[in-house]
Amino acid sequence: MTKLQFTLLSLVLGTGMATTLAAQDWPNLAEFKEDNAKVGLPAADENRVVFMGNSITIGWLNTRPEFFEGKPYINRGISGQTTPQMLLRFRQDVINLQPKVVVILAGTNDIAGNTGPSTLEMIADNIKSMAELAHANGIKVVVSSTLPAYDYPWKPGAEPAEKIVALNKMLRSYAEANDHIYLDYFSTMVDDRNGLPKEYAEDGVHPTAAGYKLMEPLVEEAIAKALK
Repeated sequence: MTKLQFTLLSLVLGTGMATTLAAQDWPNLAEFKEDNAKVGLPAADENRVVFMGNSITIGWLNTRPEFFEGKPYINRGISGQTTPQMLLRFRQDVINLQPKVVVILAGTNDIAGNTGPSTLEMIADNIKSMAELAHANGIKVVVSSTLPAYDYPWKPGAEPAEKIVALNKMLRSYAEANDHIYLDYFSTMVDDRNGLPKEYAEDGVHPTAAGYKLMEPLVEEAIAKALK
């Protein structure tokens, strides 16, 4: 549900009831429902790729729209989302679009506790489930490393740095054992604190244009490998 939709609903029903109805769409299936219908199915020769993620993914489209222009790339990032939310909308926002490749970039909001406490095993399991759903539907999988983060501006003291290192080890091991592509953004972007330098993310989490420019050739290479 968009902010405008929520505001209008609040005016009609009252804030309490609107909040209850909004809460029922916990994975935010409404966000891309109409866009998905407009996109339709891919052409026979289309190498469609869906980018599944959170604010880092949708921020890519907003910050560097030129990267997506003229390519069969579909961005399905929703700000603030955690892996269980992505898993619930994975069929609608990925499988039903019938891409050849999905690029999954997730995990940092789980570590921040955006939808409650999560263990690293829980996060990895949700990403594995997305990958397995994709594989079962003939979609090649790119499992992205979670980006470095030394601290979260909205959740100070969460100490994510070493947790992200451990999560990425789990994701790499899973991807390599299951013939998925592991996309290592972390090693290229990390600083000496296991965080993101300001050059690549002013707030330490969300990439700048320079950060996305660093990521772009890496993801293009991963997509090319997946399409072979």
